[in-house]
Amino acid sequence: VQLQASGGGSVQAGGSLRLSCVVSGITFRLYDMGWYRQAPGKQRELVATITSGGSTDYVDSVKGRFTISRDNAKKMVYLQMSSLKPEDTCIYYCNARRGGSGYWGQGTLVTVSS
Repeated sequence: VQLQASGGGSVQAGGSLRLSCVVSGITFRLYDMGWYRQAPGKQRELVATITSGGSTDYVDSVKGRFTISRDNAKKMVYLQMSSLKPEDTCIYYCNARRGGSGYWGQGTLVTVSS
């Protein structure tokens, strides 16, 4: 199983980035997908989820700014991030989950400067 995240980079506050995660080795359409993030010295936190059925949920701090989506045909999950803030600076990880099974990608760094 592989999850390959990409799309991170450096951006000024107020800017936008789109993260992508391509998944292989699982029946993608059956899995709930999520984006997590982790800042240095802090615990990893859940940012957004999208179920196999397409329902989405977000942590309060990103509601209205971030959008999670998926393309089952391409086996990809996306995180569109807008109105970025310096506090969004983190390593972002994609996650696939189904029942008791979960898989992680390697992370992509997002840096937001003020």
